[in-house]
Amino acid sequence: MKERSKVNPVLSTCPVCKHSLNVVKLHCDHCDTTIEGDFTLSKFNYLETEKLYFIEVFIKNRGNIKMIEKELNISYPTVKKMLDDVIVGLGYSLEPFEDEQINKEPEAPKVSKASILEKIEKGELTVADAVEIFKKGK
Repeated sequence: MKERSKVNPVLSTCPVCKHSLNVVKLHCDHCDTTIEGDFTLSKFNYLETEKLYFIEVFIKNRGNIKMIEKELNISYPTVKKMLDDVIVGLGYSLEPFEDEQINKEPEAPKVSKASILEKIEKGELTVADAVEIFKKGK
């Protein structure tokens, strides 16, 4: 049986053409069993070593950016960029997160002129209020 430290990591990309590799053979060194087939690797297997190390540090530090900065000796923007690179590398998009939307004022629904005039007729809205609505562009 081979020592764990001397076993090479699974290659996920072909060194010749750079396309993804498939795992087709598994072997047990203990009982000498070999299984052949078409096996998949996890998303993490396709990440570069640097990104995997970043994930390890990120998890070890429970996502505490200050501690990650200190351990890797990098700046806050670099931590954010590396995290974004990992997110994209795992196949996700970088859509704005909810917490980034907190300080933005929610957009009020557009109100049609006809509905405003109708509210004035019913006495639900004053002309002065309607003028303010039109001024704000709602």
